[in-house]
Amino acid sequence: MCMKGVFTAQKKDGTVYYRSSITYKRKHISLGSFDTMCQANAAYLEADRLLNQERLSINQYNDNSPLSFEKWVILINFRDNGIYFGTPIYARTKFFYYYLSPTYVLKFDIDDLFYYSSRKIMKRNGHLFVADYGMQVNILNRYGIRNFAVPGKDYIFLNDDDTDFRHENIQIINRYQGVSEVTLRGKKKYRARINVPGYFVIGHYHSEIEAAIAYNKAIDILKKNGIRKNYTPNYIEGLSPSIYADIYSHLKVSEKIINYHLE
Repeated sequence: MCMKGVFTAQKKDGTVYYRSSITYKRKHISLGSFDTMCQANAAYLEADRLLNQERLSINQYNDNSPLSFEKWVILINFRDNGIYFGTPIYARTKFFYYYLSPTYVLKFDIDDLFYYSSRKIMKRNGHLFVADYGMQVNILNRYGIRNFAVPGKDYIFLNDDDTDFRHENIQIINRYQGVSEVTLRGKKKYRARINVPGYFVIGHYHSEIEAAIAYNKAIDILKKNGIRKNYTPNYIEGLSPSIYADIYSHLKVSEKIINYHLE
């Protein structure tokens, strides 16, 4: 028996399974693989209903659907916006939604659409990341926020919505490892400190970049003194090697760091 939108396929071991697909606006869309012909046909019928009935919306999805939630979002976006994305995006005029689940939805600027339309966002251990050229990249890195930055301390969401990743909603407080802004005698300074173990203050500096470089200098000194801890140095963007070296050479570092040795 032949069912519309269903195609028989075979695995390498000879097991038969069924693929489902649909064509809409001249685009051939794969709907997935299924164990039975009826399941594959149900997926086709559901996709046909989604693409041709505008009253169906994303929030009407339920777990009994023969389609995955991701495919449900993709098809509705294609129907409403005329653009097919391979990730669960629903586009608006100035921003777009990225659906990780029916209840967990991220919001991004439209300028980020090209990037996320070809990259799947995953969540693991509380971090959101994408696979980019074979590497797992924390999405916060796109804002200049380091991997283990602390929300509320190193960066904040201005509207208190930690799913809203529009650039205007994210304020970076501490851009560099080991650096924080402090007030000393009424003046703004940048404090650099490092865990050796136990936190040691490296020094206080006029600029955030100086403090970040001082942190790097402290790493170098501690390594020369025999400390084998795996520190991550700060990457300073936009400085030439000669300017970096000049700042590095003139920065003062606490004597406690200079004289620290393993007992």
